[in-house]
Amino acid sequence: PVQILTYLDGMVKVEETELKPRVGFLYQVLTPNISVFINATQERDSGQYMCTVNVVDDVTSTGKNVGVINLTVLVPPDTPACQLQGSPIVGANVTLSCVSGKGKPSPMYQWKRTAPTSQVFFPPAQDWAKGTLKLTNLSLDMAGLYVCVAENRAGSAQCSIVLEV
Repeated sequence: PVQILTYLDGMVKVEETELKPRVGFLYQVLTPNISVFINATQERDSGQYMCTVNVVDDVTSTGKNVGVINLTVLVPPDTPACQLQGSPIVGANVTLSCVSGKGKPSPMYQWKRTAPTSQVFFPPAQDWAKGTLKLTNLSLDMAGLYVCVAENRAGSAQCSIVLEV
């Protein structure tokens, strides 16, 4: 693991990493709590962080002085792209697709029609993981505004498409 902060004999040393301007001790280092903070968190900050406490001349604590925590930085979905695949002709089949380039964990997608009337869709017509909505045997009353929402625990974003039959 990469060493970020060291406290020794009343001095704090910050290692030269890209985290240096964004990291520090949460409390004054003379307290027993040596929690650290990371400002302006980025996805690449994800990983395993290890705290090692070394007590001078203490040979009995070997192997018991290490704490490990895994950090996963969540990323909200970016604005997805909505697309229509197929020819929107009466009686035909089309697929609406919705894809967001970023998001951690991977976003789930939900299509709904908002105008002229509201309508929600369920599997198998809608695939929440892939972001597709299959509309079969198109009719004139299936025309309208379709909205896709990409969502994960970190946030949500949406796009829309007008279907003209």
